[in-house]
Amino acid sequence: MAGHEFFDPADRKRPVADPTAADPLAAEESRPACDPAFKHGVVVGFDGSTSSERALAYAIGMARRSGAGLIIVHVANRLPTTVWAGCEPPVFVDVPDHRTEVLGLELACADHLAEVPWILVERGGDICHELEEVGREYEADAIVVGSTHGIVGRIFGSVAGRLARRAQRPVIVIP
Repeated sequence: MAGHEFFDPADRKRPVADPTAADPLAAEESRPACDPAFKHGVVVGFDGSTSSERALAYAIGMARRSGAGLIIVHVANRLPTTVWAGCEPPVFVDVPDHRTEVLGLELACADHLAEVPWILVERGGDICHELEEVGREYEADAIVVGSTHGIVGRIFGSVAGRLARRAQRPVIVIP
């Protein structure tokens, strides 16, 4: 297989700092160290849509030309419980998203990914935040996303537009 799969738990919870600990910084979020082969790689958001497939194709070429690794990120769904229960406090529930497994299998069988080293990272939460967070963790050279089409993007703002406004690294939007 040409790639690797690296799944993060979708509900990444921060550990509570121990007030008796000698070093308060030691209680920070424990996250597995990212593979050095993927440092300064190319992050691409992928959900299996046509626009994300185009973004993936562009990111593969970019990673191949720069000799970098490819970090493919799938952000799983998180919905507020207020949608279902009408509750006052905004509580988020992780919705099981088996698409990550399916996408991982499809990517593992893709011939065009044989040209670059790649990993698949699953996250849960806001797409923009998670793509930028993965970019920060891997010190990515760029984040590649597909453009959003349709009414949802017009009403709530596209992921690409929100990411381009807040990202700390170059964002490449593929139409």
